[in-house]
Amino acid sequence: MVGRSLHALDPVPGSLLFVENVGNLVCPALFDVGEHARVVVISVTEGDDKPLKYPTMFAAADLVVVNKIDLLPHVDFDLHRLRDQARSLNRDVAVLPLSVRTGEHVQDWYAWLGSLTVHHEERAAGPRPEEGEPHGAAVGP
Repeated sequence: MVGRSLHALDPVPGSLLFVENVGNLVCPALFDVGEHARVVVISVTEGDDKPLKYPTMFAAADLVVVNKIDLLPHVDFDLHRLRDQARSLNRDVAVLPLSVRTGEHVQDWYAWLGSLTVHHEERAAGPRPEEGEPHGAAVGP
C-alpha cells in the first residue's frame, strides 16, 4: 500500500512522506514499510512506562517525541526515566520533549525532520556520521 501510494503521489525529490500507524505500539515495529526513520510519539499523559511496555517499538525507533510537556507539572511523568528506559533498549535513540501547544522545542522537531533528507543522501553515499540529540531539546546526558 505504501509503495502504491508513493507511486501515485510522485513526490518531488527531498520530500518527506509520513506513514502514520494509529493504534498500539506493537504492530508498527514488526513491519518494514520502507521507511528511512521511525519516530515514536507519546504524550506525558500516557505515562513514562511505555518503553518497557512496548520494547520492540522503542528498540526500532530513531526518535522518541514526548509531546504535551506543558502538562508535566500536572502529571506523574519523569522525562529522565523515560529516556533511560528507552536507551536501555536502544542506546542511540534521541528523545525530544516538546509542546505543540506552547511551541517549546517545535523548531528542534522541524530541524530533525529537515535533517532526514540530508541523512538519506549521506546513507546513499556511504556510512552516516554519528547522530546526536536534536539541538537544544535533549533530556539529560
